[in-house]
Amino acid sequence: MSTPYPFTALVGQEDLRLALLLNAVSPAVGGVLVRGEKGTAKSTAVRALSALMPEVDVVSGCRFSCDPDSPDPGCPDGPHAPGAFASRAARMVELPVGASEDRLVGALDIERALAEGVKAFEPGLLADAHRGILYVDEVNLLHDHLVDLLLDAAAMGASYVEREGVSVRHAARFLLVGTMNPEEGELRPQLLDRFGLTVEVAASREPDQRVEVVRRRLAYDDDPAGFAARWADEEAAVRARIVAARELLPSVRLGDGALRQIAATCAAFEVDGMRADIVMARTATALAAWAGRTDVRAEDVRQAALLALPHRRRRNPFDAPGLDEDKLDETLEEFGGQDGPGDDGDGDDDPDPGPGGGPGGQPEPDDAPQGDGDAAARPEAGEGGEPQPSGGAGEQSPARSAEPFRTKVLSVPGLGQGAAGRRSRARTEHGRTTGARRPRGALTKLHLAATVQAAAPHQRARGRSGPGLVVRRDDLRQASREGREGNLVLFVVDASGSMAARQRMSAVKGAVLSLLLDAYQRRDKVGLVTFRGAAADVALPPTSSVDAAAVRLESLPTGGRTPLAAGLLRAHEVLRVERLRDPARRPLVVVVTDGRATGGPEPVALATRAARLFAAEGTASVVVDCESGPVRLGLAGQLAGELGGTAVTLDELRADSIAGLVKDVQGSRRAA
Repeated sequence: MSTPYPFTALVGQEDLRLALLLNAVSPAVGGVLVRGEKGTAKSTAVRALSALMPEVDVVSGCRFSCDPDSPDPGCPDGPHAPGAFASRAARMVELPVGASEDRLVGALDIERALAEGVKAFEPGLLADAHRGILYVDEVNLLHDHLVDLLLDAAAMGASYVEREGVSVRHAARFLLVGTMNPEEGELRPQLLDRFGLTVEVAASREPDQRVEVVRRRLAYDDDPAGFAARWADEEAAVRARIVAARELLPSVRLGDGALRQIAATCAAFEVDGMRADIVMARTATALAAWAGRTDVRAEDVRQAALLALPHRRRRNPFDAPGLDEDKLDETLEEFGGQDGPGDDGDGDDDPDPGPGGGPGGQPEPDDAPQGDGDAAARPEAGEGGEPQPSGGAGEQSPARSAEPFRTKVLSVPGLGQGAAGRRSRARTEHGRTTGARRPRGALTKLHLAATVQAAAPHQRARGRSGPGLVVRRDDLRQASREGREGNLVLFVVDASGSMAARQRMSAVKGAVLSLLLDAYQRRDKVGLVTFRGAAADVALPPTSSVDAAAVRLESLPTGGRTPLAAGLLRAHEVLRVERLRDPARRPLVVVVTDGRATGGPEPVALATRAARLFAAEGTASVVVDCESGPVRLGLAGQLAGELGGTAVTLDELRADSIAGLVKDVQGSRRAA
């Protein structure tokens, strides 16, 4: 819509609004990652912020938005003559999930290169976003190498392009905002750390607040311009406050006492590296400027910690988000009072609530804070009575998982066409360029250097003697790229009575958690099928959220007979449906069982026939043998043979074991 929803009309979401405004005051904070369930106004808030950003003066004709008062001396369009400039609104540039690297950082202007024979640079989205907002919706679905590029640019304030004979550096300072739904998968910890702040958002559970959200949204949809006009005064007040805070920011004093509190807090919560300390310092300074003060106080440090530290404490997707606020307060109290500015006793230590209300400038007094996005705790495993004898029909309380460990690599061999991942080599549209070839069908990725080399020897014959290049269709070359193919790791877990001894099931859950962690690191989708009693269930349909799989695993009930055939058939059906949805994704089936089959008529024969379906289709598989005790029947090994895969014991699954050296899950099967 041409009229954005007013920022000050947002209901609740105080942390989200505050984090966005702090980045508007000081882009050096490093951007904000907004995590939350669908329908929580994440995108609405970001688009609303763009209307609050003050106008910027730019050098006329500069494609890189240079400031006329201090133009970039290295601007590719420079040097700029003084005088000519224009004012325009700050841009909000959206980076689509399917964007290419060329579109993000820019590339050689092919038209000018071929027509004029010159190396000219065509700017990308990073240049467009300079001095504005770069918004990445569903940033967790963006290819990792693109996330690396944009976060590097955000951290350095510049983009460096070295490709196709072009060497360009240009300024790229922008407010970076990423939004994501954790149910669709997590960002790797290394990428999480590159975002300055993070905010968890969730829909309010207060009926009155939800009513107000619906009322305002309906009013906006009926008359966007009229609705925006009713909030114009509040919008103008917040816009003016952003300008005032920017002007005050250089005068804000960050004393040694506040710095000690920041350092002590980062050390107490054991965050890695020094980026957290720097981000907290910048955030606390911006908070003071937003409140109209020139000194950083203890409450600024506390608020900065709540925004800058939670995502840096998550070293894997199974770590609970958030901070222990009691521990935070104890740390601040222990290291406070050594500098004085936060303890001046003037009785006015509360942050300025902003024009008309909360920290985001909310004018409505009845906007209560939103509920905690992570209030729903993970279910704890029960501590119920004695373990049931093997094969019993009763149900036990779920056993807690053993600690995850680093697993051996379970790879899917072959080179196919698929989405970029990290488990299987693949020919993809993204990834590193490995060569060039003649296009088969439509040309999608031009390999410029190979095209020029193919055309160059024929220029005289084509009557070309001056600058430029005559290129014909036969000269065109397609870039060959190789990345890593996305995989679907489907866990088929035996939860029957034969697996139900508490110590044994704990080890099994620890092994599956370890494999889930491996899948997370390799950007795989995961699914979970369990079988027990008389049937098999899809505990988790294929998803990119491995922490959702971990939650389901922790609460997994056990007991009953072992319907192995039902589990395999249900897994086969899940793969069939997923193949229709995403035929390029390679499946890897991980069956966690002791190999027993006791459920239903002719259980062993049915399980054998079900296993042979996977072998006939060439599905990569591995059986994690959970059989224990001095006498072993070797049933899991037999199942692996029928599946056409291999079997590993729980001990062999560990990467540091002798038997756990890299071993292809398909053994002697040739790469597809």
